[in-house]
Amino acid sequence: MAGRLLARGMIAGCLAAALAFAFARIFGEPQVALAIAFEAARSAAEGITPEPELVSRSVQASYGLATATLLYGVGFGGLFALVFSFAYGRLSISSPRVLALLLAVAGFVTVVLVPDLKYPPNPPAVGNPASLALRTETYFVMIALSICVAAIACLIGQKAAQMRDSWTGWLCGGAVFILLVALVQFGLPDVNEVPDGFPAVVLWRFREAALGMQCVLWGSMGLIFGALATPLLATRARS
Repeated sequence: MAGRLLARGMIAGCLAAALAFAFARIFGEPQVALAIAFEAARSAAEGITPEPELVSRSVQASYGLATATLLYGVGFGGLFALVFSFAYGRLSISSPRVLALLLAVAGFVTVVLVPDLKYPPNPPAVGNPASLALRTETYFVMIALSICVAAIACLIGQKAAQMRDSWTGWLCGGAVFILLVALVQFGLPDVNEVPDGFPAVVLWRFREAALGMQCVLWGSMGLIFGALATPLLATRARS
């Protein structure tokens, strides 16, 4: 059963990635083009010769973006299916569709929203190349800590639900998650490397598009996986 759910999770991730790719092409790529134009204009004003492109922009915006999105969707779709397999039957939620959607929301908040609130994505021309390693390290540390915080909040919420009721469990778990996330974000270093003169509208819309792409991917993955898993689990229940 876990293998069948894993296959359906990867299929759901693939389909969700296709939707996310379309969203990114429509809303994200125009902002990337504007950011690249700003970078080229700044380099020309400073007399810096642009480096030759190893991969053309047309390939980056089409095949490159599609490949990266597909790998991301399939990978997280498989992980999503494994988490669903563990959670199904252990939680009080009996509907596969509802459970899949709730897990998708939890995954989006934990893996995407919380890290992005501390370290939001940046378009080209934003960021110091010398600090790339530090920025990458702190971002992945933020993701790991966010997952740990979510696990702690779930355990505390489960204990509170056993002692009182499910509503109290949800409230305690949510309060613990918010408190620990605030402490973690306060403890990690800030990064502010937006160059002078960079269009604020381009930066804001790029971050909106990046967050919207993730929202489309996780939301559609939860809905598609729930639709694919429901007949399989219903057949298992009847057998």
